[in-house]
Amino acid sequence: MTARVLVCDDETHIVRAVEFKLRRAGLEVLTASDGAEAWQRIQQQPPQLVVSDCQMPRMNGLELIEHIRRWEPTARIPVILLTGKGYELSQQKLQALGVSALFTKPFSPRELEAKVLQLLGRAPAQSTV
Repeated sequence: MTARVLVCDDETHIVRAVEFKLRRAGLEVLTASDGAEAWQRIQQQPPQLVVSDCQMPRMNGLELIEHIRRWEPTARIPVILLTGKGYELSQQKLQALGVSALFTKPFSPRELEAKVLQLLGRAPAQSTV
């Protein structure tokens, strides 16, 4: 079974880059441009992992994670949070929300892919360079 990952960011170029990298790793990728759209998609097709930006319109990443943690079907899925430089989140807040990993923009798509695969319990794909 192919693992489903939801990628949520209001910056289209980031969504596309992460989507491309994760699809090449053999994952099914759903996308959303803000937290409210992501929450709708999650309720329709719960993913095995979520990658979400922190600062977005309509519903930010922290609010999205709170929704994810309150809904039983998704309460324990890994969530990777993306933040802009200078956006401070305390370690205590991240732990309270159950954030699995934090990446500061700009980030390495390769490192993000490796973390996604690790959290899903899969070995990273071998490079074909």
